[in-house]
Amino acid sequence: MNTVNFITIPASIAPDQEILVFGDRRLTYAQLADYVARLCAVFKQFGMRRRDVIAALDTNSDLYIATYYAAAKAGLTFLPLNYRAKEAELEYMINTADVKVLLVGDRYLDLINRIRPKLSVTALVASGKGQAGMARLNELAARADADDTEAEVEDEDTSILMYTSGTTSLPKGVMLSFNDFTAYVTANVELADGTDRGAALVCVPFYHIAGTTAYMTNVWTGRKVIVMSQFDAKTWLKLVETERVTHGFVVPTMMKQLIDEPSFAKTDLSTLVNLAYGGAPMPVQVIRRAIDQFPKTVGFVNAYGQTETTASLTILGPDDHRVDGTPEEIELKLKRLNSIGKPLPDVEIGVRDDEGKLLAHGQIGEIIIRTPRIMKGYAGREDDSALPDGWRATGDLGWLDEDGYVFFAGRKDDMIIRGGENIAPAEVETVLMSHPGVDECAVIGVPSLEWGQTIKAYVVRRKGATVTASDLEEFCRGRLSSFKRPEAIEFIDALPKNPLGKILRKDLRAASGG
Repeated sequence: MNTVNFITIPASIAPDQEILVFGDRRLTYAQLADYVARLCAVFKQFGMRRRDVIAALDTNSDLYIATYYAAAKAGLTFLPLNYRAKEAELEYMINTADVKVLLVGDRYLDLINRIRPKLSVTALVASGKGQAGMARLNELAARADADDTEAEVEDEDTSILMYTSGTTSLPKGVMLSFNDFTAYVTANVELADGTDRGAALVCVPFYHIAGTTAYMTNVWTGRKVIVMSQFDAKTWLKLVETERVTHGFVVPTMMKQLIDEPSFAKTDLSTLVNLAYGGAPMPVQVIRRAIDQFPKTVGFVNAYGQTETTASLTILGPDDHRVDGTPEEIELKLKRLNSIGKPLPDVEIGVRDDEGKLLAHGQIGEIIIRTPRIMKGYAGREDDSALPDGWRATGDLGWLDEDGYVFFAGRKDDMIIRGGENIAPAEVETVLMSHPGVDECAVIGVPSLEWGQTIKAYVVRRKGATVTASDLEEFCRGRLSSFKRPEAIEFIDALPKNPLGKILRKDLRAASGG
């Protein structure tokens, strides 16, 4: 199925339904479908043919969404570029993907001009006002006749080439097919039928799989998409109130910024019924604050997934976020708030040791998954995570409890080995984060001649707190085995993170000589 049908099919059912909002621009299904058809015609005017690659370097917008669907309509591969990537990374991604046409937002023109001589692209097009002599995408679309054709694509054709963040090496190009997105979207939400399905506020960057699947699922199901160019807590709250938003997705750092925003308590959030979060581990203290401070009608959802699996693999649903019941039930729910939930219906999950043997409940090992929506592979390189019988190694550590809940224990590469003992940083961090004086923390292994590695904790104090290293050492004494306790604690103002809130442990290791 060509994913442009995520628009054209709903447009045939409810053409006049408003579906996309960006600033003061508001589009119905019919208007969005026409926009897409005109952009498709423009891409063909550039001589682009099926399976050619078109890339976009810009922040979120309605044009960005229309560009993807126009690319799909023409049978092209769409490359959403990370606008926070370094010049060398952008050059690598654009050239290795063999991009034919590059669409560039105004704020990134100077950057692209600096590396333009090194790029192999045949056409550079402005997605904003552009510069003198540049073709402007919207002007071209306004003059074009709508293209009523739809490319015949193979299920396994690459629809989106999405590069993972290159925090430890060069980015890897994940090839996601038309079938990957069709399987994910049509299996998880109902087709639009013209009824009111609410409004979704999308603030996660579209170069990230969570942003991409957010606009895909909501457009298909008929939930109006409110697009933020970039996240800002005050603006997010205002949009929830003015646009009567019912659904949202944030990463943990965004959640914290929302409940810390002074206007939070004054904002009418009564329409919000579903607030999902993911992209990075959520500190349990933050989600407990959110549960306490958001209206009780809000259902929280924790979603864990990977780019390579077309987004979510497990879900911790609203019922698991309602901390009520008997003392025993409350204790169990508090424990499960630390989990990433249960597998979705089309996902199998196991945990294996270093020899590949499946582990029993409660034992930490590498999480492995099997699902029909695993990527085609990495562009131009081998996939060393593929396992026999359709299984895939995630590189994430975790364990399963007796009821099938999955608990995340950090990245496999982050495992600390002290004197032959394996220590998951997440286990130590969970204890430190339960101290009332700790706002955030990160645990790493640092080189040691005697032990191989020892444990160091970087801690951000909660505002107004005076907690000391001695206080935390004593706090850990009764809660962690001796070999798991931090042997060094350093207080810092903020943890280094990527845009989605994942802690950059390599930066901490570099600062510690690791």
